[in-house]
Order: sequence, then structure tokens, then C-alpha cells
Amino acid sequence: MSSSAELSLRGISIRDGFAAPDEVQALRECSYARESRGDFAAARVGAPGAERRREVIRGDFTCWLREPLSPCERVLLDRLEDLRLQFNRDLLLGLFELELHYARYPPGAAYARHVDQPHGSAQRQVSFVLYLNPDWLPSDGGALRIYAADDKHVDVEPLGGRLVCFLTPGREHEVMPARRERHSISGWFRGRA
Repeated sequence: MSSSAELSLRGISIRDGFAAPDEVQALRECSYARESRGDFAAARVGAPGAERRREVIRGDFTCWLREPLSPCERVLLDRLEDLRLQFNRDLLLGLFELELHYARYPPGAAYARHVDQPHGSAQRQVSFVLYLNPDWLPSDGGALRIYAADDKHVDVEPLGGRLVCFLTPGREHEVMPARRERHSISGWFRGRA
């Protein structure tokens, strides 16, 4: 089943192998290079202008994907652009922009249940996560828990190369605590407000 068909049917799409192992490794190396340059910051929560660090809610560190980009980051952006066009063609979502960052969760860190649309904004239409964790085991934790309207949920392991997409509006989700460092690239396809 295509990503568009899954997204239309279930509101969630899971694609293993979206990035090959060598691509996952190259993106991890880019993440480490950005971290060594001081590009990562502790993630914060709250309204714009009033954000603050609250590790009990969100314990990750993020780095927004900005120029200069490495070759493997450009390849990823091209592939995500193809996916955006596919979603627009198949689902008529009117997606026009991409917002993207690296996320690193130290052991024990999590992100409490939340939605990805800031209060008063409806631009984020499709959320996605690409995992950069080779050799991840179920015992390592760190699953993405995605909730349905009836409060049932699905847990998605953060396996290297796996891409998870879900319709953003109203979709509650959380990152469960990981027992080892967990890496990903997270973002949103945005529509016009």
C-alpha cells in the first residue's frame, strides 16, 4: 500500500527502508557534526516568546535543518519533496512548505503527550519522523506512541531508516522514554493558514 493510501485510510503511514542504512549513517554523522558546531539546543515548550525548558515534558535536543546542507541532507530534502508532491496529487492536501529538524533524545528522555499544531495555527498538516537508529531493539524503548480518537494507540519502534507520517490536526502522540540515545529527523509538511 502506498504512503498516500495508508495516510488516507488510517491517518498514519509507516515505511521501512525509506532511507538505506548508508543514508541513515550519513545523516547521523551530519547530526554529530552539527552538534559539534554547537547547532543543537535544548528543546523548549510554551507559547512563542514564553518558551522554556521543561524536561519533565520534553527532554530532547534539536537542531533546525538550515544551510549549509550536506549532500545527504539535500538527497533527503529531494525525497521529502517527492513525498509532498505525492500527498498533494493523491490526497489534495495543498502542502507547500517543509519544516524540519534533527532531534536527539539522551537515555531516559521522552516527550509527553501533545499535538504538533501550535495554538492558533493550522499550517502543519502532515507530521513525519525519519529514524536514524541502527540496530535498535524493542528493549531500547523510545517508541512513538500515536493515539486514535478513541484513545487507543499504536506504538512505533524508532528503527533506522523507518519513516512515519501522520495527519497532524488533532493527532495526539508522545515519545516514550528511551534506554539509549535516540536520533531522528522530525518535521511537518505545511499548508497555507
